[in-house]
Amino acid sequence: MSQDIRNLEPLPLWNHFADLNAVPRPSKKEERVIAFMKQFGENLGLETLVDEVGNVIIKKPATAGMENRKTIVLQSHLDMVHQKNNDTVFDFDNQGIDMYIDGDWVRAKGTTLGADNGIGVATIMAVLASKEIEHPAIEALFTIDEETGMTGAMGLKGGLLTGEILLNLDTEEDDEIDIGCAGGVDVTATAEYEEEEVPDGSVAYKITVKGLKGGHSGMDIHKGLGNANKFMNRLLFNGFDNFGLQIASINGGSLRNAIPRESVAQVIIAKMYDESFVFDMQTVVNEIKAEYATTEPNLEVIFEKQDTLPEKVMPAMAQFYLVRALYTAHNGVYKMSADFEDLVETSNNIAKVTVGDGKLQIQCLTRSSVETSKFDLANSLRAAFELMGCEVNFSGTYPGWTPNPNSSILKVLDELYEKQNGQKANVVACHAGLECGILGTNYPDMEMISFGPTIRGAHSPEERVSIASVQKYWKFVVEILKNIPVKQ
Repeated sequence: MSQDIRNLEPLPLWNHFADLNAVPRPSKKEERVIAFMKQFGENLGLETLVDEVGNVIIKKPATAGMENRKTIVLQSHLDMVHQKNNDTVFDFDNQGIDMYIDGDWVRAKGTTLGADNGIGVATIMAVLASKEIEHPAIEALFTIDEETGMTGAMGLKGGLLTGEILLNLDTEEDDEIDIGCAGGVDVTATAEYEEEEVPDGSVAYKITVKGLKGGHSGMDIHKGLGNANKFMNRLLFNGFDNFGLQIASINGGSLRNAIPRESVAQVIIAKMYDESFVFDMQTVVNEIKAEYATTEPNLEVIFEKQDTLPEKVMPAMAQFYLVRALYTAHNGVYKMSADFEDLVETSNNIAKVTVGDGKLQIQCLTRSSVETSKFDLANSLRAAFELMGCEVNFSGTYPGWTPNPNSSILKVLDELYEKQNGQKANVVACHAGLECGILGTNYPDMEMISFGPTIRGAHSPEERVSIASVQKYWKFVVEILKNIPVKQ
């Protein structure tokens, strides 16, 4: 890691971010970062507890003269999305993130950066450790597993917190104040099939789709980015219909909340189609590249002839249904909000497709700020996959966060932002899955709001955070803490 990161302003925030990023913290494997945060709170002499699911709560009394203000909850999540470029050698389970400065941006070398939500965590750490910042009583809430199920927020019991206002530090545009978000549901289709022998006179190919930008499957879904699983299916559909291509395996995408950047398929065709197959497939590739020339300029599709044949392949009828179901299944924006301009209401990400050894699985994440619309789209996917013979399960459903444009804390942030920056903030709802809606189920009277610095490319190796934006955001945080309303 570049030592220059620790010399950035504000020093306390960036140094805590560097400390945090030295601790491996993948979702579902947060044991080390939980211990790290617990020790951090205890070393400060603050009341620190870990609840039964692993959330860390650190409480700090109000500074002198602020005792009459409402108690606030400062909240961020500890886990991060782990994605890396194909040619990057990196062990997320054991290595810290390798950061560097690129102009106004802090980036990571070939991996996700963890600014989502590490900058929020580091902000809270800096506030807790400070002896100069004025603030009311603080309950710092560090949740786990936000990125792959929000089980930390779901498992947080009522009564652990007494705060009246929650400041969630997990959004990615420094000129926005979020007052609502989408809910989500995981849609998983599975099936088994009887593999068959490879026919005589076959040749094998490896098809690789790569070079896509990827990104956050909520915040970036409206950008029209390419989905590697959809691109691969388009190629397989064409190859199957025109040349009798048979699939040995597919491995596309990785995480539900990341737009898939890469997909690899092992296939066979009859030897007599060898030259015409490659020519025809290149035509399809050129069509896709032309369609996505603006949004995906680095798209690559590689056909590599293999020296050895796979042992088994998918039978034609099972494959017929698979490629058609994946063509039918909706990916991307499904509906725009009628209540908020330019807000995606409902979407789906066909996140991961795996086929091989007689089994197939398709994983999607369906999001919506309208609960009924969320399940309408989920049922549309279910219908497509059940028609091909899959068993379809819904899991990990979580509610959206209903906007409250009249909250008192919104008024505070709105006025402070304009005073600091000479212009109004954009008050918005977002299409990401913030934890506010879930936390509100056990804390229904708590006012909630979300904001953060400018982060680009979250959930992809292009993730980066603006240095100037962090400075702007930090000043905003400090001013907010001074202006929390008094208790009623």
